[in-house]
Amino acid sequence: MKIGFIGLGNMGAPMAANLVKAGHEVNGFDVMSADVEGVNICSDAASCAAGCEVVITMLPNGAILQAVADEIRHVMTSGSVLLDCSTVDVDTAKSVATQMADAGIDMLDAPVSGGISGAAAGTLTFMVGGTDAAYHTALPLFDVMGNKAVHVGTTGAGQAVKICNNMILGVTMIATCESIALGDKLGLDRQKLFDVLSTSSGASWTVNSYFPAPGVGPASPADNDYKPGFAAELMVKDLGLSQQAAEAVDADTPMGAYALALYKQFVSDEDGEGRDFSAMLPRFETRSRS
Repeated sequence: MKIGFIGLGNMGAPMAANLVKAGHEVNGFDVMSADVEGVNICSDAASCAAGCEVVITMLPNGAILQAVADEIRHVMTSGSVLLDCSTVDVDTAKSVATQMADAGIDMLDAPVSGGISGAAAGTLTFMVGGTDAAYHTALPLFDVMGNKAVHVGTTGAGQAVKICNNMILGVTMIATCESIALGDKLGLDRQKLFDVLSTSSGASWTVNSYFPAPGVGPASPADNDYKPGFAAELMVKDLGLSQQAAEAVDADTPMGAYALALYKQFVSDEDGEGRDFSAMLPRFETRSRS
């Protein structure tokens, strides 16, 4: 399959590389200089997308997705598919899909979970919104880039699921870090705390797979001085999207709102920018109840 891939950053580059390894012909473009082995690097988004059966985007926000869609929809062929793997707001996903449909192009919103390591290993989970036909066109690509794709509904549903997922992620990471910091002050051994939490009712993905204390549990950014696998500022973005969506549908999400406030403070005032979102643990370790 001939594929265009727009957005060759920390996530997009390994995803594109896996498509090349699987035998696909891949054009690539990024606003920053990019060099991915086997990818034909193009000078702009339009030349990257022209003549491709599927164009994949992995972009920072909805405004950039809209700008890219404006650039490429006139060069994409009727019947082709735009597969957007960015995390953006639901309204933008729906709006861009409508614009693409007017040009005869089907669009899937398919944000991912699994982080940079999952992108490199080809083990991402895709949450997919859009038509059955477009989903089946993209399914062989999901099989290359991930180990699970769930067709969760119509246009915008993929982004809605991602927003709900990452609200849980932000809230549970804060609770995990609070619990470890409390355990420290109560004199608990972190390894033994992990052994109990990971096999008890306190178990969660943040405990079992991403424990935020160095040297405990599976390897995580905590073991690498909290260099980001998922940066704290990206958690601010995603929690912000959750609260934007909650306001739009009048949903009561107090924990999501408080998690957003804490992460905003962490990034802007507490040296959290550029650190992994699990670096909340040292933040709690240095604070007292007062």
